Amino acid sequence: MKIYFTIAALFLYLAAFEQVPVENYPEDPASVEHPGVPKGEVMKFTFENSAIFPGTWREYWVYVPAQYKPDQPACVYVNQDGIQWKAPTVFDNLIYKKEMPVTIGVFVMHGRVRSNQGDSALDRFNRSFEYDGLGDAYARFILNEILPEVEKKKTSDGRAIRLSHNANDRAIGGSSSGAVCAFTCAWEHPEAFSRVFSAIGTYVGLRGADRYPTLIRKSEPKPIRVFMQDGTNDLNIYAGDWWKANETLERALQFAGYEVEHVWGEGAHSGKQGTALFPQAMRWLWKGWPQAVKTGSSKNQVLSDILVPGENWELVGSGYGFTEGTAANAAGEVFFQDIPNSKTYQVSADGKPAALGLNAKKASSTAFGADGKRYTVAGETRQIISYDRSGKESVVADTIKGNDFVLARNGNMYVTSPDGSERPSKIYLVTPDGKRKIVDEGLKFANGIALTPDQTQLYITESASHWVWIYQIQRDGSLAYKQRYGWLHAPDGAENAWADGLKCDTAGRVYVATNMGIQILDQTGRVNAILPVPTVPGMQASNVCFGGPGFNTLYVSSGDRVYRRKLRTRGVNNFDPPVKPMQPKL
Repeated sequence: MKIYFTIAALFLYLAAFEQVPVENYPEDPASVEHPGVPKGEVMKFTFENSAIFPGTWREYWVYVPAQYKPDQPACVYVNQDGIQWKAPTVFDNLIYKKEMPVTIGVFVMHGRVRSNQGDSALDRFNRSFEYDGLGDAYARFILNEILPEVEKKKTSDGRAIRLSHNANDRAIGGSSSGAVCAFTCAWEHPEAFSRVFSAIGTYVGLRGADRYPTLIRKSEPKPIRVFMQDGTNDLNIYAGDWWKANETLERALQFAGYEVEHVWGEGAHSGKQGTALFPQAMRWLWKGWPQAVKTGSSKNQVLSDILVPGENWELVGSGYGFTEGTAANAAGEVFFQDIPNSKTYQVSADGKPAALGLNAKKASSTAFGADGKRYTVAGETRQIISYDRSGKESVVADTIKGNDFVLARNGNMYVTSPDGSERPSKIYLVTPDGKRKIVDEGLKFANGIALTPDQTQLYITESASHWVWIYQIQRDGSLAYKQRYGWLHAPDGAENAWADGLKCDTAGRVYVATNMGIQILDQTGRVNAILPVPTVPGMQASNVCFGGPGFNTLYVSSGDRVYRRKLRTRGVNNFDPPVKPMQPKL
C-alpha cells in the first residue's frame, strides 16, 4: 500500500509538471545588441552604511546611457534584485530610438548581514524583510541612502551623475518580492515614483501585501502608472495563489482608476516572460513623457460622493508646536489648540489663522455649546473651562484629567480620560450643573469622541488598538450596549491605528484621524474610504472638524500643521438640533 501511494503521488507530480507549458517567447528587437547603437556604461558598487537597515551589505549597479549629459538631471529607473531583463541593452536601444527618455538605471540587490563566523554560519538574508513588507522603510532607503550615494559617483569619462527628483521622471520595478517592493515604494511615496513595472508580483500573505487590493479600493487614487505580468502557472503555495493575487490586484487598480496595463501568460514563477516583454513595458510606462502621469477617478462610491474634483489638501498654517482639538462655531470659524504653547488659534472666514491670545492652559480639546460658549479640556490644570463671547473664563468642572470631549445640545458633556496606553481609561459624564460621574472604563487609551448626528449614540476611539467603540446614550446620560464597532486599518510598522479625533457628517459617515490618514466609516462601522493627509515625517493626523460657511471644509490637525480640504458633504454641529442620518447600506 505504501508503494502504491508513492507511485500515485509521483504520477500526480509528473502530470502536474507536464501541464506547465514550456516558456518560449519571441525576443523583442530592443533586447538584442545592434551595431551602431551607443552603449551605456555599467558600474558596480557596494553599500554597507545603511541607517535604515543597519549592518547590511549589498551590491548595486549603475547604468549611465551614452546620451546622458550632466547639464540636465536624468530620469531614473530603480530595479530590485540587481540587473534583470537585459535592461542595459534594452535601455540602449529604447533611448537611441527615443522610445524612452535618457534614463539612468540603478539596480540594487537586497541586503544581507554577513556572518561574523565565516562559512560556519549563515548570513542573515534581508530580502523578504526589505521587499515583502508594507510601509516606507525600503522607499526611504532608496530615496535617502542609495540615490544620494549614486549622485556622488562619476562615469569613467568624468561625468557627474545627476538624477531627477521629480516623480514623473522616476520608474521602479522588480519581480516576485521585488515587484511588491517596487509597488510599495510608489504607493508610499507617489511624490517620488510614478511608474511601476511588476513581474510575477508576490501580492500574497507573506508580510501583508495581500492587503493591497483592499487598500487600493478604499484609498484616494494616486498618480501611479502600473505595468503587470504574471502566468497562470505561477506559485500556489502556503502564502497564497500568485496568479489570482495578481489578477485581484489588477482589478483593484482598475476599479480605483489607475492607469494599468497587463500581460497574462501561462508561465510559472520565472523571469522569462518578464524579460521578453520588458521593452514593451518600458515603452508603455514612459509613453507620453514628459507629460505627467495623471490621477484617475475611483469607482468607490464614498469617494465619488464626497470628493470635489480638482480640490486637494491645502496647508492652512504651520509652526504651531503641536496642534489638537479642532472645532467650529456657528459661523463656521475654526478653532484649534497649540498645546505646548498654550495658545488657541482661530481660522477666520477668509481662511487665515490668527492667535486669540487666550491662555488655553495646554488645552487638548475644544468645542462650542448651544449657548454659544467655547469649552476646552485643560489637562494642565485638570479642568473643563468655558469662554463666553467676550473671552471671560469660567471653570465648569475640575479634577478631571481629560483629553478629548464632546458636548451635546442638551448640555451633557462626555470626556475621555486616558492614563497611558496600558492602563484602563475612564469616560466621564459632566452634566450642565457641573456634576460628574464615571460612565465607563477599561478602554486602552480612550481618545477621540463624537456623537452620532442624532445624538443618541457615542463613538470613542481606542488609540492603542484599531477599534472605534460605540455606546447607546440612555435618557439619564449613562451609556449602555458598549461594542467594538469600527474596525480601522493600521500601517505595517504600527501595532495599532492610533485613532485620535473623529467627527460625523450629516449622512452619518464617521471621519477618523489615524496614522494612515482620515479613515471614513459608514454607519455600520466599515471603513469605506481612506484620505491620506500630507503630514510631515513622524507626524500623523490628530484631529478633525468641519468648518467654513457651509461646514463643508474638513480641517485636520497634524503635528505643528493644520490642513483643510473642501468636500461635497456637510459636517454635523452638536449645538444644532439633532439630525437623523441616512439609512446604512447593509
